[in-house]
Amino acid sequence: MTLSLPRTADGHTKRHAAAVDFDADPRAHAWPDVARPPAAPFGHAAVARRLVRRAVTALPLRCRFGAEPPRGIGPSLTVHDPDAFFRRIGAQGLIGFGESYMAGEWDSDDLTGLLTVLAVHVDDLVPAPLRRLRGAWVQRRPEAQLNSRAGARENVHRHYDLSNELFALFLDETLSYSSAVFTSFPARRGSLPAAQHRKIDRLLDLACVGPGKRVLEIGTGWGELALRAADRGAQVTTVTLSAEQQHLARRRIAAAGLADRVDVELRDYRDLEGRYDAVVSVEMIEAVGRDFWPTYFGALRDAVAPGGRIALQSITMGHERMLGTARTHTWISKYVFPGGLIPSREAIEAHAAGAGLRIVSDQGYGDHYAQTLCLWRERFAERAEAVAALGFDATFRRMWEFYLAYSEAGFRARYLDVRQLLLTEDVSLGAGR
Repeated sequence: MTLSLPRTADGHTKRHAAAVDFDADPRAHAWPDVARPPAAPFGHAAVARRLVRRAVTALPLRCRFGAEPPRGIGPSLTVHDPDAFFRRIGAQGLIGFGESYMAGEWDSDDLTGLLTVLAVHVDDLVPAPLRRLRGAWVQRRPEAQLNSRAGARENVHRHYDLSNELFALFLDETLSYSSAVFTSFPARRGSLPAAQHRKIDRLLDLACVGPGKRVLEIGTGWGELALRAADRGAQVTTVTLSAEQQHLARRRIAAAGLADRVDVELRDYRDLEGRYDAVVSVEMIEAVGRDFWPTYFGALRDAVAPGGRIALQSITMGHERMLGTARTHTWISKYVFPGGLIPSREAIEAHAAGAGLRIVSDQGYGDHYAQTLCLWRERFAERAEAVAALGFDATFRRMWEFYLAYSEAGFRARYLDVRQLLLTEDVSLGAGR
């Protein structure tokens, strides 16, 4: 098991100087920024206290700060340690908000509901004059998270190599870690495997994957799409940077008797060889990083044979919001997906066009991702003891709970979407290669 530890800009594990009670806290070494609140610049905690209290009490929330009586109606925000809570937010904004939850300084009776309300009203939480000063206090993404070849391997390792057993505890039997496509809402847990196959089959249909087709998958996951494509009679090459995923995907493929049709390679998308009738990539672009999007789409263009098809599934966000967060260090980039950035639909189209590709089909279905995440979150909560038995401490479990609820809220608030896109060569540009 490898924990996803926060890092300094030079890539080393972060460590604060010792304080009186700091080293007595079992979180001190694994979770240094959770073990104690950071020192906020002078006046920042007081400003955060005024702004946050005014903002959240105006929302449909039931808020309680310390010993004060609760106010309002809606999902609860119960702040056990107001001083630490406002100090963290004053020092690090939304990173501090998430770390405060990890530290147990606040709770909610409906975490997803609370985060959904905040996501819906995200533009109203900070007064417009102060939003213009955002660049003066937000942190920039650490250089160590840049998705160079070495950086990408480390970023993938910190999330996907946590433990195959961990992911198996909350995913369904297909081990699919991306949005499913349901036939009805609310989604039932028993319908999740079929809904994941429905998602995969739609992508394979978009790419016209069938008998004898040469298929490249960028981002193996745990092998379900490769299995499904091979079962259609295709010859599949699938690449990943996760040694844990490669190992389990190979085992699953061998167990299905399809090892002669699927090659699982530990390979960077920048080092691909050959051309394929179909290229499929599911929620991989989010891990590429903005600096490397031109390289990624160039690799897609080089990998597809003349007349071939590229099927992508991508989480997306609004273009202006993407531009506003592109260089910002966030709670998600610090603790969950280092180096990642969710693209906008406009960014995908522009970078695809720059590589000589065009979007010919585009379908969004963000509501389905909210349902998928809800099922994962519920199962993770139910398996808390099993997660602990794997060696993941209480801080990790609160982190993962916050991550799943935070993501679900993004889709429920329509702050995020997920899309399936079909790309082909833009023949209007000429005769091709």
